[in-house]
Amino acid sequence: MKIAVIGSGGWGTALAMRLYNNGHDTVLWTHNPAKAEMLSVSRENPMLPGVKLPDSLGITANAACVIGCEMVVIACPSVFIRSVCKAIAPFIDEKAVLVSTTKGIEPGTLYRMSQVVAEETGHTPVVLTGPSHAEEVSVGRPTGCLAASRDRELAELVQNAFMAENFRVYTSPDEAGAELCGALKNVIALCSGVCDGLQCGDNAKAMLMTRGLTEIARLAVAIGGNKDTIAGLAGVGDLIVTCTSNHSRNYRAGVLIGQGKTPAVAMDIVGSVVEGYYAARSAYELAQKLQVEMPIIQSAYQVLYQGGSAKDMLKNLLLRQCRPESEDIGWL
Repeated sequence: MKIAVIGSGGWGTALAMRLYNNGHDTVLWTHNPAKAEMLSVSRENPMLPGVKLPDSLGITANAACVIGCEMVVIACPSVFIRSVCKAIAPFIDEKAVLVSTTKGIEPGTLYRMSQVVAEETGHTPVVLTGPSHAEEVSVGRPTGCLAASRDRELAELVQNAFMAENFRVYTSPDEAGAELCGALKNVIALCSGVCDGLQCGDNAKAMLMTRGLTEIARLAVAIGGNKDTIAGLAGVGDLIVTCTSNHSRNYRAGVLIGQGKTPAVAMDIVGSVVEGYYAARSAYELAQKLQVEMPIIQSAYQVLYQGGSAKDMLKNLLLRQCRPESEDIGWL
């Protein structure tokens, strides 16, 4: 299969390598001609140090690279996804299958990434998501992901394109739930880092992750997602890996904020796009719009955008009114 991967960050590069190693005719696109030249010559992405790019993996800055591609994989940061899709849209074949791997919620429209892709390209993409650090995928460590689409044939086509002995892909019809999990887990991971930056300990982080998952489930169901998706790779799986690993930019930024750095300084130190920062605002606004209670997301928004103190937000969360853990379990 002829495939273009759009976005030359660590994740896009890792996916391009996975597809190339599966025998597909693969090209990796970057918006920057100078970066395309650097990658072509050095055969190494600075975001994946020590990982050699295959000699025959195509690298280009020409948006027309998608012409003739049977599959186009979108892997650019959420803040650029609309402009990137607009740039490649004129060259995408009518029968091409699109895959959205970016995690986020667009500011303003509050669209999921697949909705942005669909609006700009006219193609409804399959969502590929799950616990998948680029650093591990690029060196062949075992990974599991989810291909979600209301079209079963498309989900299975993407599943088969990526499947390998060290990259297992499941399918699901719940693209909305799977995609929302991917966006919101970045916010909870940032909060998890704040917990560690404040030296709250393992108990606090476990509580945060668990209650964060409850909030993700509430919003996912409110937009039409399936609650069962939250217990799978897109939900629990991605939350665990992002909240507990130094590979996670969201977690690392959160640690710095917990240690007293401002969000702007923390993101500057991390040096790459911190998706949780942008998703926190959109998630907060979406929760307000749909009237979904999300106290952790609201606290993250206050710290990141309103100058709130992380210590004060933690205290406020702990001192919220007493309540049962689940409204779905009644007393006998």
